[in-house]
Amino acid sequence: MIGGGPSQRSVAPARPAAPPQAKPQRAPGGRGHGQSLLYFAAMIANFNPDRALALAQQTFDIEAQAVLGLKSQVSADFARAVEMVLRCTGRVVVSGIGKSGHIARKVAATLASTGTPAFFVHPAEASHGDLGMVTRDDVFIGFSNSGEVSELTAILPLIKRLGAKLIAVTGNPQSSLAQHADVVLNSRVEVEACPLNLAPTASTTAQMALGDALAVALLDARGFGADDFARSHPGGSLGRKLLTHVRDVMRQGEAVPRVTEDTPLSQALMEITRKGMAMTAVVDAEGRAAGVFTDGDLRRLLETPRDWRAVPIHEVMHRNPRAVGPDQLAVEAVEMMETHRINQLLVVDAAGQLIGALHIHDLTRAKVI
Repeated sequence: MIGGGPSQRSVAPARPAAPPQAKPQRAPGGRGHGQSLLYFAAMIANFNPDRALALAQQTFDIEAQAVLGLKSQVSADFARAVEMVLRCTGRVVVSGIGKSGHIARKVAATLASTGTPAFFVHPAEASHGDLGMVTRDDVFIGFSNSGEVSELTAILPLIKRLGAKLIAVTGNPQSSLAQHADVVLNSRVEVEACPLNLAPTASTTAQMALGDALAVALLDARGFGADDFARSHPGGSLGRKLLTHVRDVMRQGEAVPRVTEDTPLSQALMEITRKGMAMTAVVDAEGRAAGVFTDGDLRRLLETPRDWRAVPIHEVMHRNPRAVGPDQLAVEAVEMMETHRINQLLVVDAAGQLIGALHIHDLTRAKVI
């Protein structure tokens, strides 16, 4: 039996009462170009969209039940598997073939990115030299729904001889894979989502869920946090959000618009124009952020007829301006802007000294948004 195929068959649940899908008749003999076109045309003509929708809904139901069924199958062996990996002084080696192999690759990647050093080894390649990557300090996790796939079972005695620990993820707890294992994680499903009950569908979903559960339990036990996640994902948007701080993107020095509290509004407007941030910070005599004045504030002032040019900025500024610290995450600045519906923030140090400014465009350029 192939590694990704069902291990134990049960009677498939009733299929949806959808209109039947008529099967196009294949032309007898070889399939020449003309025959292929005829078959293709018949297939399109007989396509039943209602049946396709019903099968999609049934697939979701079957695979959801497969995952929920794991709750009753998971046992103390799961905790033993987590502890075994935590105690591992080497690496986690994950293996499988066929569809189970694709799941094994994904699980290895998830483990590696969440604090558990892991890599994938193809069982056939392991028989031809790659087994040298496995040491006695490692934990080997084998994925096979049947637990009898020959490429995997052939290397199990060698893995045990090395002294590596073995975890089996299989739908057949009585299989050869399970019998060699130190810990067995039962991924058995009642039925595949495939209408023929053949193609690995629900079984691979269950394997994926078990692998994810193992990774989640491990990252929790290791105290793996957001900063750790960012360090292993520096090139992605998540990494940028978790690694980029305000000091990395803020404007500094002469690029920051600032005026003193007694500056006339006319000069403050010149500062706003020169610096291009649609606002200016207002600082007191010690350089602390005392307020802010934006182009929106100017528009509201102009609704009242008056010569505002000589009015000191402190009379019309917003006191207690919104501000962030340089060591805060840039994504926190984004959240503050969204919460208060503003486009600019001042950056101040612990003493309230103005040291920078942020515009929403700065965060967009840094791809934090």
